[in-house]
Amino acid sequence: MSKTVKQILGGALVAGALGACSLAGAATADTAAQAFPWSDRRLPADERARLLVEAMTLDEQISLMRTQPGFGLLSAGIPLPPTIPESMRKATPPGALGSAGFVPAIPRLGLPAQQMSDAGMGVGNLGGILRRGDEATALPATLALAAAFDPALARTAGGMIGAEARAKGFNIQLAGGVNLTREPRNGRNFEYAGEDPLLAGLVTGEQIAGIQSHHMVSTTKHFALNAQETGRFVHDAQIDEAALRESDLLAFKIAIDLGQPGSVMCAYNRINGDYACENGFLLDQVLRQEWKYPGWVMSDWGAVHSLAPSLQAGLDQEAPQDHPHFAGLRDAVEQGEVPAARVAESAHRIVRSLFATGAVDDPAEPGGAIDRDAHAAIAEQVALSGSVLLKNNGVLPLSDQVKTVAVIGGFADRGVLTGGGGGSSSVRPYGGSFTDTRGLEGLRTLLAPVYGTADAPLAALRKLLPGAQVRFDDGTDPARAAELAAGSDVAIVFAVRSETEGKDAADFSLPHGQDALIAQVATARPGTVVVLQTGNPIAMPWLDQVGAVLQAWYPGQRGGTAIARLLSGDASPEGRLPMTFPAGAEQLPRPVIPGSDQAGVQENFLHNQQADGFPVVFNEGSDVGYRWYERTGATPLFAFGHGLTYTTFDYGRLKARGGKQLSATFTLRNTGTRAGVEVAQLYVAPPGRTHRLAGWARVELQPGESRQITLHADPRLLASWNQESGWHRPAGRYALFVGRSAGQRDLVGSVRLDEAGP
Repeated sequence: MSKTVKQILGGALVAGALGACSLAGAATADTAAQAFPWSDRRLPADERARLLVEAMTLDEQISLMRTQPGFGLLSAGIPLPPTIPESMRKATPPGALGSAGFVPAIPRLGLPAQQMSDAGMGVGNLGGILRRGDEATALPATLALAAAFDPALARTAGGMIGAEARAKGFNIQLAGGVNLTREPRNGRNFEYAGEDPLLAGLVTGEQIAGIQSHHMVSTTKHFALNAQETGRFVHDAQIDEAALRESDLLAFKIAIDLGQPGSVMCAYNRINGDYACENGFLLDQVLRQEWKYPGWVMSDWGAVHSLAPSLQAGLDQEAPQDHPHFAGLRDAVEQGEVPAARVAESAHRIVRSLFATGAVDDPAEPGGAIDRDAHAAIAEQVALSGSVLLKNNGVLPLSDQVKTVAVIGGFADRGVLTGGGGGSSSVRPYGGSFTDTRGLEGLRTLLAPVYGTADAPLAALRKLLPGAQVRFDDGTDPARAAELAAGSDVAIVFAVRSETEGKDAADFSLPHGQDALIAQVATARPGTVVVLQTGNPIAMPWLDQVGAVLQAWYPGQRGGTAIARLLSGDASPEGRLPMTFPAGAEQLPRPVIPGSDQAGVQENFLHNQQADGFPVVFNEGSDVGYRWYERTGATPLFAFGHGLTYTTFDYGRLKARGGKQLSATFTLRNTGTRAGVEVAQLYVAPPGRTHRLAGWARVELQPGESRQITLHADPRLLASWNQESGWHRPAGRYALFVGRSAGQRDLVGSVRLDEAGP
């Protein structure tokens, strides 16, 4: 982590948290208890929640269980096409800040309003996008955060979101996406943390903890198996229990244990026949009974299908939708269909989380100070740490001998994708922005991918390459771009593909003829560099023709500077792939996206549940991503964990230990001429199973430096689930390897482990 970010950690973010604590201590606990007994901060959160809920009327308890839209399109002053849902054809509610969701305050009891905004890559400002007003610091895509393999950086990024959200007056962040990458064409993969349960769980858990350190609630979502956008309201995710527990549920469990989110958001889809938000196995048996989760379950927007069955399964709060089922809750209580105690239970869970996170004792107020420079520095650090150098034949870093540089395509003269593709997670960044509406119609044009204009790659490259002539071509005419490239010492093609909520990609190609553009430029200028701004893997038919490929994901607020620093050698790439890049769709468990041939299923962005349901059968089970490739023997385009830098490393002297715990000790040496970061990865295979990531170390070494590294396998990744005994680690010989990716076994060994129970 850079010195700048370390200084920020010790300064701006921590100061914000300490300032909140000092404010909270201004009034003594005795004084607070005299006003409201539940305000006594010496009491446990559960006791405070009990006292408060007992003081509430039934209507007040119910009010906590019904979320209103936090903004209204009528307030935005824009034309409303007929496809807009009725729930959005309203004015912004009084007291709401104009974002995703709102629950009014209860002033007589001292309970603040719930002000919800989307999050994950910054404080989501959908209301601001519609008003063309509110801005926020845009982090890179969450995939970049996962690609850094740096949980401490994830907590820093979460802390930035929490600090900024608090300053804007929000106290609930709809963050914490843990949906594993089962479908690499999924339109929302950029919001999540990749395909591996351990990596996704740790990164998301730290992000949640960082957000909540600023006295607010973060969710984790979408619980569970929301693995594709195609038919997301109607499809049925089908998987056996053991496979579900060993993959997606394991990722959620790790994130929840680490981050302790105040709320869990249930998903749109069905799981094994039951909708996620009325799925008793997920919400009651697993989340409540087994995991002892104390917070509340909120629905995704428009994901509720019933009243009594949803409450019975464990749902506590209904998000906005056109025909709210919870609108009939009072009548259902009076008629004996729903016990009053069940309403009080949900109210208790909600206020308990508000107490536990400090959202009640230290309420957020809009208008707080935001250190934009400090927050932008964090965004830059995530971009630097999470960008992945996929290929390099020596053209990078750019040599001092380079005198002419052709920069081509991707709006590189104007900006970079900031915060991802279209949808609810969009962030309109500080410093100006524009949207790319090509191929979009209707409401989707309002949710088009956002490009930040404050930090364009072209300007950043010119600044870092003062001795070179850096020229630009927009790439719309490949022949013209190739001519510019042919007359330059090096060509850099910026390629972009935005993903979007509500729609999966049809294939792995780049849109708008960019594959042909890259091929033509690479023919004219051997050693062409390609910079990818994408939220999913792409096919790269031109890979053998180019000299280097840098995967920058959606690089955020300071993406232009980060990319320029990496290309110029001012910084070295550090990221590793958090998802496998397939060589083609035929390698996938489902080569054709289920439901993609069904009429109307792709037009379901806003709560359109008219399409017929269909199954999505997860025949890969818990062998998600790289484990599927091992199981089938297929060779991907790029393996999970792959990533190059500007030096080389050597692995040696493996010593593995077994018994009660598994560890691997080895020597790592920097064999190159530059300092660099290596992510050494430990993979372990239980008897008869595929290898799974069980630990890693992110190690920075100077040229020629060696270090002995010991990796301890996370015991949660060594156990398997069966119906008879639950989690169980059988005695036997466990194969292992240490390497720089799931596809490169630098050191191989095995150990015998003792039997272990849950």
